[in-house]
Amino acid sequence: MEKEPFFTRDGARLIPNLCARGPWTAGSLHGRVVIGLLAAEIERQHGDPAYMPARLTVDLYKSPTMAPLEVVTRVIRDGHRIKVVDAEMFSEGQSAGRASCQFLRRTANPPGEVWSSPEWDAPRPQAIPDPGDIPATMNGMWSLRPISGTIGVYGQRRTWMREVRALVGGEPLTPFARVAVGADYASPLANAGDQGLGYINSDLTLYLHRLPAGEFVGYQSIAHGATDGVAVGHCDLYDENGRIGWASICALGQTKKPTGVPPPESAA
Repeated sequence: MEKEPFFTRDGARLIPNLCARGPWTAGSLHGRVVIGLLAAEIERQHGDPAYMPARLTVDLYKSPTMAPLEVVTRVIRDGHRIKVVDAEMFSEGQSAGRASCQFLRRTANPPGEVWSSPEWDAPRPQAIPDPGDIPATMNGMWSLRPISGTIGVYGQRRTWMREVRALVGGEPLTPFARVAVGADYASPLANAGDQGLGYINSDLTLYLHRLPAGEFVGYQSIAHGATDGVAVGHCDLYDENGRIGWASICALGQTKKPTGVPPPESAA
């Protein structure tokens, strides 16, 4: 990844770069980088190859500014089979988001067959031409290879996504961080309608039974429901070998439309 990373580490502080800006409020961070950074810090400080990060829940209750951030983690439970770790993000001295991650010890599947919904029949990402810099990429925040459906058109949506930036400069983007930083896309994929995106998500819960292999993560919108301006949405997640889990979100009706992000001046 040669593009400018979303963050630069400076001791205990994480300095946002301009490419981390979000579409809703000027001078604030994109929710996806908040989710990704909380997940990455939990994994960096408490990850263990013997345990699978099976569930990540992030509350997005305040838009962090472009000021330096700090992430504080705390072990809630450190058991033989289950570990639970919380993380909290602080921006300008105020709590700006929190996460809880449940790690489950890897073992063997019990015998027997369990029903599951059919896998999707999507073409592999290499079979889809790279569309280049389309508006949905938010000026180089990610790379999409749409399979079917588009934002602003009624219907189910399916796409492959590939990250093009590191979360933190000089630190590898792990499979867990890769899927976490992209999972916020479940909100527009599930909640956008024929008049565009009218909801802003307030949380994200990511369930994984295994980590993604390769650079591409696939998204398929599965469900949307809304009453009185409160929405829930759900997307299945895939890699090239099949389903890896799913992402679910809560969202609030938003009269202000996302404006997109101007090209970062210092991006590579």
